[in-house]
Amino acid sequence: MKNSWSIFRNLTVLSLEQATVVPYLSFRLAQDGVRVIRLEHPVVCDPNRMVGSPFVPGEDKMCSYFFAFNSGKEAITLNLKEPRGQEILRRLIKTLDVDIFMTNQLPKSYQTLGIDYESLSSVKPDIIWVGVTGFGPDSNEAAYDPILQARGGLMELTGEPGGDPQVMGVPLPDVGASEHAYGMVMKALFKRAVTGEGSRIDVIMFQSTVSWLTQPITMATTFGRVMKRRGNTHEFFSPTSVFPTSDGYVYIATGNNAQWERLVALPGFEHLDEPRYKTNAGRIADVRELNRRLAEVTRKFNTAELIEILHNIKVPVSKVQSIPEVCEDPAIKDKFLRSMDPITGFKVTMAPPPTMTDYLRDAGQTLSFPPRLGEHNQAIYGGALGMTQEELDALKRDGVI
Repeated sequence: MKNSWSIFRNLTVLSLEQATVVPYLSFRLAQDGVRVIRLEHPVVCDPNRMVGSPFVPGEDKMCSYFFAFNSGKEAITLNLKEPRGQEILRRLIKTLDVDIFMTNQLPKSYQTLGIDYESLSSVKPDIIWVGVTGFGPDSNEAAYDPILQARGGLMELTGEPGGDPQVMGVPLPDVGASEHAYGMVMKALFKRAVTGEGSRIDVIMFQSTVSWLTQPITMATTFGRVMKRRGNTHEFFSPTSVFPTSDGYVYIATGNNAQWERLVALPGFEHLDEPRYKTNAGRIADVRELNRRLAEVTRKFNTAELIEILHNIKVPVSKVQSIPEVCEDPAIKDKFLRSMDPITGFKVTMAPPPTMTDYLRDAGQTLSFPPRLGEHNQAIYGGALGMTQEELDALKRDGVI
């Protein structure tokens, strides 16, 4: 009996995508076994294709930055500024029985390119249409991830106290909006399964970004307490920070008074068992001095020793790992995604899926190698749409594909 997740193989996504937010969304769906076809202009393609270095000499539209979340997809080229291109798009929607169309084009381009919800739903009434914009479907303001971090308050909360605001180490506005869109797509699929109706989904990256500010928003608007940059410390818990060891760094997260009592009962830590530190509020009041004194103790241990000691008393602690060390962590080492180029044998490793269930494996699938620009033109235009070689040559000569 086939695993129930194999049903995703019957879904088709056509995605006019570039950069990060929608490509990561379609990659999440590809991990579920959904057929994903990325749509690009034949000349002005996804700029991420040309960022970094080519994976092999001469492939200047297959550079390293493109590889992180584009495996498992097919790729075709189509100039939607051409009337013939828009007609081909409508044929694709109908012939391929496209379930989901998604784009992160600016809203002003929707009707110009013939990709607006009204146009595509007139071809396929039950289509699920997803438009991801920076500031809403009525705004044409461009939104790069750091701009959203700045405007959305994330930079105000990231960095050292009194220091410059800092961008986060990962593009949360991009991937966060992708995850929110993924959830909305699943709701729309459920709605269609129950009612037979399609959906229009507008995901606003700015709103998605601000939605992560759970504590800061409530604290500022309800209690009048404005949260600011605190470096590695926590607004409400202490000691919670990075501490040095003799050979690296650990992060210790003391979440309650009981954990603190166990910590200061350890040999070498007893001098920190002071009345003013009995409560979390007292520790927060003197957090800088407390952390300095605690660091004097932690640097006497090597990382492995300190982690073992704190694990034994159930105080949360972790080594501050480099990315290569994360990749070798036994808790995640066997969960990374991989694909291989059948032409060159080049292998690419990608971050693991966010859930324990491996839908691809359960469906008997693997991720294909990131597609070259227009790699599947012949298969889709010539195969699915039945175009002759002469038609394809003419469309290519005229800049339509």
